[in-house]
Amino acid sequence: MQQGRPRRRNRVSRGSAMSPISIDDQAAARRRGISGRLRAKIFAYALVAPVVALILGLVAYPFLYAIYVAFTNRVVGNDGEWVGLANFRYLAGTAIFASAIHNTVLLVVVTSLLKLGLGLGLALLVNQHIPGHGFFRALLMLPWAMPTFVAFLTWRVLYQPIGGGINLILTETGIYPHIVDWLGQSSTAMPAVIVASVWRGFPFWFVSILAALQSIPKDLHDAARVDGANALQRFFAVTLPGILQVLIVTALLSSIWTANAFEHVWLLTQGGPSDATMVFPVLAYFGMQTQRIGEAAAVSVAMLPVLAILVIAATVFMQKDED
Repeated sequence: MQQGRPRRRNRVSRGSAMSPISIDDQAAARRRGISGRLRAKIFAYALVAPVVALILGLVAYPFLYAIYVAFTNRVVGNDGEWVGLANFRYLAGTAIFASAIHNTVLLVVVTSLLKLGLGLGLALLVNQHIPGHGFFRALLMLPWAMPTFVAFLTWRVLYQPIGGGINLILTETGIYPHIVDWLGQSSTAMPAVIVASVWRGFPFWFVSILAALQSIPKDLHDAARVDGANALQRFFAVTLPGILQVLIVTALLSSIWTANAFEHVWLLTQGGPSDATMVFPVLAYFGMQTQRIGEAAAVSVAMLPVLAILVIAATVFMQKDED
């Protein structure tokens, strides 16, 4: 019994002696954990910092500076002064600005609808694994792969009244015996630009929709077919919900690109004849040519509310669809 007591006292004494050390070790471990997390955060911020600086320097600063310039009367060689909404009031009172609004909206809406119909129809066709669908798919991507400059200059040659390919086909086949100046008449200039723009842009819709179609599980179509749904019912019940998100994103991107595109109108008509094809980018370019930088910036800034509405509407619609 006497031998057991010292052993118990020794165990207690050792435990009481070790308890302060264990508390210190835990505190040190917590400090090491905090410093380790801090180092990880600093390292993460260091990795992101170059990208943030690049975005601020190449995107945010020019964007904000363009908005500032739109509210000044700056010209080439002179920084100008703050004039508030004077540039916008001047543009609102001009007929060419009204034409630019009408033509831009018309171009975006009509080309988007035509690209949707053409891209969706071709994607549904190629998705059926028809013979030679691989070659057909590569062929449909050629308009998108061709340089923009070459594509629209080719269309300009096709639209020529004398020697143009379209007039030659129409007159030689007897479909329409008269020569048409496609790009020189107000009634045909905008339809000609729309056709060329659709030809150039529909492959983007085609490949986006085709990728969405191939991501839909085949079991869903098989189950709908077993339930007796016909092809049209399967499209609205299975196919359309499966590609709806892609359609929204594609429509948003295509609308923004079309509204900001400069080459397709400039290379074909340069905004004419009589402002029949005048759009925002071409009008802003004319402002730069006259060295009135403030007015040119105001034209570009005037597009922002429309594009912002498109982005917000698409985002809200996608969010509701996900919910």
